[in-house]
Amino acid sequence: MTSINSSHSNCTETDFNLLEETDDADNHNSSTTATHLSLQFQLDEQYLGLRIDQAAATVWPDFSREKLKQWMKDGYLLVDGNKIKPKYRCEGHERLTLEVELEPQTRSTPEDIPLDVIYEDDDILVINKPVGMVVHPGAGNSSGTLVNALLHYAPKTAELARAGLVHRIDKDTSGLLVVAKTLEAQFSLSRQLARKSVYRVYDLIVYGNMIAGGTVDEPIKRHPVDRIKMTVLPGGRDAVTHYNVKERFQNFTRVQAQLETGRTHQIRVHFSYIGYGLVGDPVYMSRVRVPAGASERLAETLRGFRRQALHAAKLGLIHPRTQEEMLFEAPWPEDFNTLVTVLREENKAY
Repeated sequence: MTSINSSHSNCTETDFNLLEETDDADNHNSSTTATHLSLQFQLDEQYLGLRIDQAAATVWPDFSREKLKQWMKDGYLLVDGNKIKPKYRCEGHERLTLEVELEPQTRSTPEDIPLDVIYEDDDILVINKPVGMVVHPGAGNSSGTLVNALLHYAPKTAELARAGLVHRIDKDTSGLLVVAKTLEAQFSLSRQLARKSVYRVYDLIVYGNMIAGGTVDEPIKRHPVDRIKMTVLPGGRDAVTHYNVKERFQNFTRVQAQLETGRTHQIRVHFSYIGYGLVGDPVYMSRVRVPAGASERLAETLRGFRRQALHAAKLGLIHPRTQEEMLFEAPWPEDFNTLVTVLREENKAY
């Protein structure tokens, strides 16, 4: 296994938000660059009766169904070598062939924004995202995002869905993200995420005295009233978080959490659900909690920590081309390191 550490790590232990995870099969036979796309896929009985555009969208989830339908109509996506209408029903043995020159998949503008690149080769980039950087452009965030920065740093990512991103973390969560530089790499990483084989470990600070580690296995869905929030509710998407205690303070606990799934706000929702909200979380904690008798230094540190105390510290994956096991680590950002230092000095456990 290759292990890559960013310099000056503050982490002393080595224990252990994807775009929504999608599944696809193993029988791809493809040869791609970021510009010309050449893909083949052999359907089997599991696709019997599906519309061919639906089957293609299942096989190649990094492209929209509308895009695939258009490629069928234009003759770029063939079925057994023939041009076929999108409403054609699969018989379960067809071979899909896609030959197309990729057009830009994003309208976002490249911006010269510095990136903390932990690792890079011809296939992938691993980025240590800073606090405050939005991953994807959206309402109110059309510029200054990680996508804008990627389009400048690696222009070929414009030809990939979501500029090569296969997972994401919240604006005010720091830490590691992997980015694909080719479509083949993007397919491979998406498959790994779908199979829950990507190793994602977060460091966090919670309110309260957590006694031992465990697992939270509770479904998550959009809050029915407060649409900013996610919540644990029956009928939500499966969500599993494993965690262990790393350091206890008098009124707080430092925890490491390993994601088995990658739902929106998963760690924040799960820890709030079990009664251990994250320090600084502006969405799932109603207020800053300063313990009775806290020193002025601790009180000021807690009040000044205005984002969830959450850092994506470790990322493990299989390299899409070489099949090598790789593990990346990123140090705590300055604010997180300061918080831990103050807790160690001002809120020591009994």
